[in-house]
Amino acid sequence: MFDKLAEVEQKFVQLEGRLGDPDLANNPDEFRRLSREHSSLIEVVAEYKKYKQLKKEIESNKELIFDAEFSSIAKEELKTLEPALLEVEAKLQVLLLPQDPNDGKNIILELRAGAGGEEAGLFVAALYRAYQRYAERQGWKVEVLSSNPTGMGGLREIISQIEGNRVYAKLKFEGGVHRVQRVPETEAQGRVHTSTITVAVLPEAEEVDVTINPAELRIDVFRSGGAGGQGVNTTDSAVRITHLPTNTVVVCQDERSQLKNKAKAMKILRSRILEVAQEKAAKEHSDARRSMVGTGDRSERIRTYNFPQSRMTDHRIGLTLHQLPEIMEGKLEPVIDALTNHHQIEALKAQGLHSQ
Repeated sequence: MFDKLAEVEQKFVQLEGRLGDPDLANNPDEFRRLSREHSSLIEVVAEYKKYKQLKKEIESNKELIFDAEFSSIAKEELKTLEPALLEVEAKLQVLLLPQDPNDGKNIILELRAGAGGEEAGLFVAALYRAYQRYAERQGWKVEVLSSNPTGMGGLREIISQIEGNRVYAKLKFEGGVHRVQRVPETEAQGRVHTSTITVAVLPEAEEVDVTINPAELRIDVFRSGGAGGQGVNTTDSAVRITHLPTNTVVVCQDERSQLKNKAKAMKILRSRILEVAQEKAAKEHSDARRSMVGTGDRSERIRTYNFPQSRMTDHRIGLTLHQLPEIMEGKLEPVIDALTNHHQIEALKAQGLHSQ
């Protein structure tokens, strides 16, 4: 592990030198790539420096144990320093685990109503609001790319782009079927109904990630629908793009500008095609992925939100929290942290580095 840490530290120093090269200003793509790589190493280098400092202090105090004047002080300091060293060492083991190449990416977040009619649509709106609040707490930027509202304030579907620091790393385990159990606003007799919605978390694909041949696209324009009145477009601004090789279809009609709708549709299309390509490549490693946090497949029921009992249960890791009002206000840290920790522990076990 320490040979690897020394290599990482050396690479970090080299990257700092390259980023300081004034000629790099003429190559913005290379500057962004190097900056991302540099950022990904900051935490591990900082922890490694902390480890070396603690190690040095422990060795100094062990020498002072044999000095009558300083022996008692050295022993007391060792009681603090040695547990701190073990804590940093454990953190370094996690930081050196193989990283998901998508962890640093922005995401396309898609929520859709499943079983449950109008109630499912209302929960799409409620869960999307929770993600929006969580994103605000993280300092991320959220932009709606496409939405399809229902008549009662719900959403049949909403697709948004979330930009910020390590968005995919935080939200990648949210993909799947989310089940809600509550009394719908439309239920006069107070009976609890069960509805489902699906959540998809796609790493945002940059143009360098996915090559799309324009000849393989069919682009249709049409008049946007709406609730009536002034909100309805009177021009053909809505855009439908079909990627013919994969039969992937994306529709965007939120903007009044055809060009803006087309740009948003292309963002979604690239991310969906990237997801298909990555899922195909990942089939070879499906057993390893399944051993971590399920398969992430959207057909799985990953979570239940039980409103009468104020309970949220994540079925993949057996986590139950009686904090549903806080979770629906965007305080998702207990859920996201638990899933991340579970993933890390399973990865450490796979490498023989975790005994429990």
